[in-house]
Formats: sequence, C-alpha cells, structure tokens
Amino acid sequence: MTNLMKMMKQAQEMQAKMARLEDDLAREEFEVSSGGGAVTVRMNGKQEVLKLTIREDAFKDRDKEMLEDMILAAVNEAHQKASSLAKERIAAITGGMNIPGLL
Repeated sequence: MTNLMKMMKQAQEMQAKMARLEDDLAREEFEVSSGGGAVTVRMNGKQEVLKLTIREDAFKDRDKEMLEDMILAAVNEAHQKASSLAKERIAAITGGMNIPGLL
C-alpha cells in the first residue's frame, strides 16, 4: 500500500504543478510581426491571440490575399513560439514523459 500512496501523492503534486504551469503560460506573451511590421500578433503561452494589429499602410495596396498571408504567418509563428514554450515547461514537470492529452 505504501507504493500506491506514494504514487498518488506524486500524481497530486504533478497535477498541482500543471495547474501552476497553466497560470504561468497565460501570463507569458509573444509578439510577432510579419510583412515588415505591417501585421503584428500578440499571443499568450496558452496559444490565445490577445491582439492583432494591422498597420494602416497595409491596406494601401488593397491586396487582400497578401494581407491574409501576412496575418497567417504572424499567427503561425506566435503559435509555434507558444507551443514550444509549453512543451518545454511540461517536459520539465513530467521529466520528459509523454502523457497523452497534455498538448
């Protein structure tokens, strides 16, 4: 029974660390620009877009497809940074163990 109780305690500790990690990731922010700064995306570590800014001169050419591509590029890069940070921090908690459903 001692091993089972020890495992339960470890699981509870890991759960508490994961809850703190989620709060920490919500406070982390990444700002990424594309198109020479025409589009800027701010995203948090939970991969939520916090702000999207499009410089007014990005509308001058009225090239909708290019503007869409710049937005996608900025969002995808911010998402990659947030995802990498989350994976790195989760690995530190789990000791590199792959636990389904964490990301």
